[in-house]
Amino acid sequence: CSDSDGVNMYGLDGEEMWYADFNKKEGVMPLPPFADPFTYPGAYEQAVANQGVCKANLAVAIKASKNPPEA
Repeated sequence: CSDSDGVNMYGLDGEEMWYADFNKKEGVMPLPPFADPFTYPGAYEQAVANQGVCKANLAVAIKASKNPPEA
């Protein structure tokens, strides 16, 4: 994650199978119509929660690295 945006994606063999679209507030499955779809109940909600944790950790890391103790 970053302090401006985020990405949460599931892939297989280098192919994107599902991603969280935080602008549309939904999960997106960009597979072609002939592919077998899969479901992961709660995946988008989990992605939102993971972004919150990541951004909180990022804020702590930024604060810690900008204010190192004096030697």
